[in-house]
Amino acid sequence: MSLRIAVVCGGPSAEVEVSHLSGSQVAAALRSRGHQCTILEVDAELWPALEAGGYDCVFIAVHGRFGEDGTVQGVCELLGLPYTGNGLLAAALCFDKVAAKRLFAAEGIDTPPWRGLTTSG
Repeated sequence: MSLRIAVVCGGPSAEVEVSHLSGSQVAAALRSRGHQCTILEVDAELWPALEAGGYDCVFIAVHGRFGEDGTVQGVCELLGLPYTGNGLLAAALCFDKVAAKRLFAAEGIDTPPWRGLTTSG
């Protein structure tokens, strides 16, 4: 069974080059298994491209912001598209390291000592 898969990569992160490389390798591997893949960039056209593409699922190959923070997952959920990786809430919580540490502590999960730092402009 061949699937139509949107491979989402790129974005404004400092890791954009790694994301593009990941996306192209994922698409090549999926195509070698007989699937139809379209590589989509994380930009203003992502939502309409996903909405109009008739995709069976989305493979998220975005590194850093937008892919690891739950943004692309949220777009997929709003459009009713299944996607790879963890869900929106898990992505958002884990991307925020302080929130993740607080959650682990509240659940009694041991973590190494830590402290949150803020950056100034």
